[in-house]
Amino acid sequence: MNLGRYKYFLIFFLLFPLISVHSQDEKVKVGVYERQNVQGGYYNFGDPDKVNIEVNIWGYAKNPGKYLIPIGTTVLDLLSYSGGPETDADLDKVRLYRPKNDSLGITNDKVIYMNYNDLVWEEKVTEKANHINPVLEPGDMLIIPGSPRYFFRDNLTFVMSISSILLSAAILIVSITNK
Repeated sequence: MNLGRYKYFLIFFLLFPLISVHSQDEKVKVGVYERQNVQGGYYNFGDPDKVNIEVNIWGYAKNPGKYLIPIGTTVLDLLSYSGGPETDADLDKVRLYRPKNDSLGITNDKVIYMNYNDLVWEEKVTEKANHINPVLEPGDMLIIPGSPRYFFRDNLTFVMSISSILLSAAILIVSITNK
Protein backbone atom coordinates (compact mmCIF):
# COMPACT_ATOMS: atom_id res chain seq x y z
CA MET A 1 0.00 0.00 0.00
CA ASN A 2 1.37 3.42 -0.96
CA LEU A 3 1.21 5.81 2.01
CA GLY A 4 3.03 8.60 0.17
CA ARG A 5 -0.16 10.37 -0.85
CA TYR A 6 -1.73 10.10 2.58
CA LYS A 7 1.23 10.86 4.87
CA TYR A 8 0.52 14.61 5.10
CA PHE A 9 -3.13 13.92 5.81
CA LEU A 10 -2.16 11.43 8.55
CA ILE A 11 0.33 13.86 10.09
CA PHE A 12 -2.28 16.65 10.11
CA PHE A 13 -4.96 14.31 11.47
CA LEU A 14 -2.70 13.16 14.31
CA LEU A 15 -1.34 16.61 15.20
CA PHE A 16 -4.59 18.61 14.84
CA PRO A 17 -5.79 17.94 18.41
CA LEU A 18 -2.48 19.26 19.73
CA ILE A 19 -2.61 22.36 17.54
CA SER A 20 -6.24 23.24 18.31
CA VAL A 21 -5.84 23.11 22.10
CA HIS A 22 -5.68 26.60 23.54
CA SER A 23 -5.18 27.86 27.07
CA GLN A 24 -7.94 28.50 29.59
CA ASP A 25 -7.12 32.21 29.60
CA GLU A 26 -9.69 33.64 27.25
CA LYS A 27 -9.72 37.36 26.46
CA VAL A 28 -12.78 39.02 25.00
CA LYS A 29 -13.14 42.72 24.23
CA VAL A 30 -16.29 44.06 25.91
CA GLY A 31 -16.82 47.76 25.23
CA VAL A 32 -13.79 49.62 26.49
CA TYR A 33 -12.88 46.79 28.84
CA GLU A 34 -11.08 43.59 28.03
CA ARG A 35 -12.86 40.80 29.88
CA GLN A 36 -10.59 37.98 30.82
CA ASN A 37 -11.96 34.68 32.06
CA VAL A 38 -8.87 33.46 33.89
CA GLN A 39 -10.37 30.34 35.42
CA GLY A 40 -13.77 28.74 35.68
CA GLY A 41 -15.42 31.31 37.95
CA TYR A 42 -13.09 34.33 37.92
CA TYR A 43 -13.86 37.21 35.58
CA ASN A 44 -11.69 40.26 35.07
CA PHE A 45 -13.60 43.41 34.09
CA GLY A 46 -10.98 45.59 35.74
CA ASP A 47 -9.97 48.93 34.28
CA PRO A 48 -6.20 49.45 34.30
CA ASP A 49 -6.72 53.22 34.74
CA LYS A 50 -8.88 52.87 37.88
CA VAL A 51 -8.82 51.20 41.26
CA ASN A 52 -10.37 47.73 40.99
CA ILE A 53 -12.14 45.64 43.61
CA GLU A 54 -13.15 41.98 43.88
CA VAL A 55 -16.78 41.01 44.47
CA ASN A 56 -18.78 37.80 44.19
CA ILE A 57 -22.07 36.89 42.59
CA TRP A 58 -23.77 33.67 43.67
CA GLY A 59 -26.90 31.84 42.72
CA TYR A 60 -29.09 32.11 39.66
CA ALA A 61 -26.93 34.33 37.45
CA LYS A 62 -25.74 33.21 34.01
CA ASN A 63 -22.06 33.34 35.08
CA PRO A 64 -21.72 33.27 38.88
CA GLY A 65 -18.28 33.67 40.37
CA LYS A 66 -15.69 36.19 41.48
CA TYR A 67 -15.40 39.45 39.51
CA LEU A 68 -12.66 42.03 39.37
CA ILE A 69 -14.48 45.29 38.62
CA PRO A 70 -13.70 49.01 38.68
CA ILE A 71 -14.56 50.93 41.82
CA GLY A 72 -17.92 52.65 41.47
CA THR A 73 -19.62 49.64 39.83
CA THR A 74 -23.25 49.18 40.88
CA VAL A 75 -25.29 46.04 41.55
CA LEU A 76 -27.03 46.26 38.17
CA ASP A 77 -23.65 46.68 36.44
CA LEU A 78 -22.40 43.50 38.11
CA LEU A 79 -25.57 41.67 37.17
CA SER A 80 -25.01 42.78 33.56
CA TYR A 81 -21.36 41.67 33.66
CA SER A 82 -22.50 38.24 34.82
CA GLY A 83 -24.81 37.82 31.82
CA GLY A 84 -28.01 38.68 33.68
CA PRO A 85 -30.31 36.54 35.79
CA GLU A 86 -31.47 33.09 34.78
CA THR A 87 -35.16 32.46 34.15
CA ASP A 88 -35.39 30.61 37.47
CA ALA A 89 -34.15 33.60 39.50
CA ASP A 90 -36.34 35.09 42.22
CA LEU A 91 -35.49 38.73 41.60
CA ASP A 92 -37.80 39.96 44.34
CA LYS A 93 -35.44 38.45 46.93
CA VAL A 94 -32.00 39.64 45.74
CA ARG A 95 -29.59 40.20 48.63
CA LEU A 96 -26.32 42.08 48.83
CA TYR A 97 -24.17 40.80 51.68
CA ARG A 98 -21.60 43.35 52.81
CA PRO A 99 -19.19 41.77 55.30
CA LYS A 100 -17.53 43.61 58.14
CA ASN A 101 -14.49 45.53 56.88
CA ASP A 102 -12.51 47.63 59.34
CA SER A 103 -10.46 49.38 56.66
CA LEU A 104 -13.66 50.69 55.01
CA GLY A 105 -15.32 51.59 58.31
CA ILE A 106 -18.00 48.88 58.07
CA THR A 107 -18.33 47.73 61.68
CA ASN A 108 -21.02 45.05 61.25
CA ASP A 109 -22.08 42.58 58.60
CA LYS A 110 -24.90 44.09 56.57
CA VAL A 111 -27.54 42.61 54.25
CA ILE A 112 -29.31 44.85 51.74
CA TYR A 113 -32.51 43.48 50.21
CA MET A 114 -33.51 44.46 46.67
CA ASN A 115 -36.47 43.72 44.42
CA TYR A 116 -35.83 43.79 40.67
CA ASN A 117 -38.65 41.43 39.70
CA ASP A 118 -40.82 44.00 37.95
CA LEU A 119 -37.82 45.50 36.12
CA VAL A 120 -37.11 42.20 34.42
CA TRP A 121 -40.34 40.20 34.24
CA GLU A 122 -43.29 42.61 34.43
CA GLU A 123 -44.71 45.03 31.88
CA LYS A 124 -44.83 48.00 34.27
CA VAL A 125 -42.36 49.17 36.88
CA THR A 126 -44.10 49.61 40.22
CA GLU A 127 -43.35 52.34 42.70
CA LYS A 128 -43.54 50.04 45.71
CA ALA A 129 -40.64 47.83 44.63
CA ASN A 130 -37.25 48.40 46.21
CA HIS A 131 -35.17 49.49 43.19
CA ILE A 132 -32.06 50.57 44.97
CA ASN A 133 -28.84 50.21 43.02
CA PRO A 134 -26.01 50.46 45.56
CA VAL A 135 -22.39 50.95 44.61
CA LEU A 136 -20.38 47.82 45.39
CA GLU A 137 -17.62 47.73 47.98
CA PRO A 138 -14.66 45.33 48.13
CA GLY A 139 -15.73 41.87 49.30
CA ASP A 140 -19.45 42.34 48.60
CA MET A 141 -21.48 39.24 47.68
CA LEU A 142 -24.55 39.55 45.46
CA ILE A 143 -26.85 36.59 46.08
CA ILE A 144 -29.59 35.83 43.57
CA PRO A 145 -31.90 33.14 44.95
CA GLY A 146 -34.14 31.04 42.82
CA SER A 147 -35.86 27.76 42.32
CA PRO A 148 -36.53 25.79 39.17
CA ARG A 149 -39.73 26.94 37.52
CA TYR A 150 -42.07 24.48 35.91
CA PHE A 151 -42.59 25.01 32.21
CA PHE A 152 -44.79 22.52 30.39
CA ARG A 153 -42.64 22.76 27.26
CA ASP A 154 -39.66 21.43 29.23
CA ASN A 155 -41.56 18.23 29.99
CA LEU A 156 -43.33 17.90 26.66
CA THR A 157 -40.94 15.17 25.48
CA PHE A 158 -41.62 13.13 28.60
CA VAL A 159 -45.40 13.54 28.26
CA MET A 160 -45.29 12.63 24.55
CA SER A 161 -43.21 9.48 25.15
CA ILE A 162 -45.56 8.24 27.89
CA SER A 163 -48.56 9.02 25.66
CA SER A 164 -47.08 7.13 22.72
CA ILE A 165 -46.34 4.08 24.91
CA LEU A 166 -49.91 4.08 26.26
CA LEU A 167 -51.36 4.53 22.77
CA SER A 168 -49.19 1.69 21.40
CA ALA A 169 -50.25 -0.58 24.27
CA ALA A 170 -53.91 0.26 23.65
CA ILE A 171 -53.59 -0.50 19.92
CA LEU A 172 -51.83 -3.77 20.71
CA ILE A 173 -54.56 -4.82 23.16
CA VAL A 174 -57.33 -3.92 20.69
CA SER A 175 -55.63 -5.81 17.86
CA ILE A 176 -55.10 -8.94 20.03
CA THR A 177 -58.69 -8.98 21.31
CA ASN A 178 -60.18 -8.55 17.80
CA LYS A 179 -58.51 -11.72 16.45
